Amino acid sequence: MKQEYSYEGKLLKTEKNRYFTQNADTLASAMNGGLILEGIGYLCDHDRHLHVKIGDIEGIIPRNECVYTAKGLPEKDIAIISRVGKPVCFKVKGLDKNERGETIAICSRREAQRDCMREKISELSKGDVIEAKITRLDPFGAFCDIGCGIISLLPIDCMSVSRISHPRDRFRNGQVIKAVVKSIADEFGRITLTHRELLGTWEENASKFTSGQTAAGIVRSIEDYGVFVELAPNLAGLAEVRPDVQVGQSAAVFIKNIIPDRMKVKLAIIDCIDRESSIPDYEYPEIDHIDRWQYSPDGCDKIIESVFEG
Repeated sequence: MKQEYSYEGKLLKTEKNRYFTQNADTLASAMNGGLILEGIGYLCDHDRHLHVKIGDIEGIIPRNECVYTAKGLPEKDIAIISRVGKPVCFKVKGLDKNERGETIAICSRREAQRDCMREKISELSKGDVIEAKITRLDPFGAFCDIGCGIISLLPIDCMSVSRISHPRDRFRNGQVIKAVVKSIADEFGRITLTHRELLGTWEENASKFTSGQTAAGIVRSIEDYGVFVELAPNLAGLAEVRPDVQVGQSAAVFIKNIIPDRMKVKLAIIDCIDRESSIPDYEYPEIDHIDRWQYSPDGCDKIIESVFEG
């Protein structure tokens, strides 16, 4: 059976996972086949062993089997205790009995992550499009699970061409996205991601609008020379400063002019209202690799591009 190396949580409710976690016999079969399964972490005990609910059977992941670290670096306790209440991937290493005579499974998350690193992550190339799950948002970027709980960074400046003040303007914790491999695994197994290349070029985004229209946008920044209003995650226009406008507000804007050779969209703000925080719904292109992506139109003086080949 072919092994999938997906973000933690994707396997949990699959038919395959339900079958192999239903009893001791199916767990033994999974162990013999070297399969990766998932359960829910429900306890981190005083010895930092992680306890996992596997169907009706208790699984125990010893502390030194909780996290795979390149070059044998010591794991951090936060990497263990943060799995409580969340899906956890593992390989079954043995079956035993507890003091009450109940079957328990001795498991290893470290081996699942090691296999994922060897079979998937180390084989990735720059420009590969992969699936990732947002696990944490910090001011400088989003941390993403790219397989079996192995984390990669998506920097804030790689999220979109349109500027944002915080990653929560683009994503929420637990959201599944697609991203592009920006740099391949280093000696510690870390890769970095980028996202803006999947949101369309300037021309593709601008083609959805026409001069003379009034459209909805989001105020992203206010400068001395104007207000940047985002019309789409990869397209923003500039309007004149108004004293009643605040960052984060929804804006109704009149599109005065669209200038492709300067990548400019000139706007006039009609009205602004406070809005509830919302995350865009992304529709990604059906591609699995990018060699080169050019955001700026041909003939534009300013070139914005990403090159992954070579």
